[in-house]
Amino acid sequence: MQRPRLTTLAVSVGLLWVTGGAIAGDRLDHDEIKQLREAGQILPMSEVMASAQTVQPGQLVEAELERGDGAYLYEIKILAADGTVHKLELDAATGEVLKH
Repeated sequence: MQRPRLTTLAVSVGLLWVTGGAIAGDRLDHDEIKQLREAGQILPMSEVMASAQTVQPGQLVEAELERGDGAYLYEIKILAADGTVHKLELDAATGEVLKH
């Protein structure tokens, strides 16, 4: 009886693995990012950071470009002067801050 349980578990884990990227947002590799930038579909990081700095001044800690719901989003973490880390989401095509 152990085999059917293991098979069910393996299928369940496989489905989670396959759908996990769609749930968590698709991360892009550097080649895809370069192509999107060259095609003008996303802004360069310097423009995105300029937009983010108007909302939250500080030092860049981390930046990720993700694809979700048919749009590209930058998720940026900024370290403020007081030591707090702020997470922002920006529209990668326009630089508009969507979440702070």
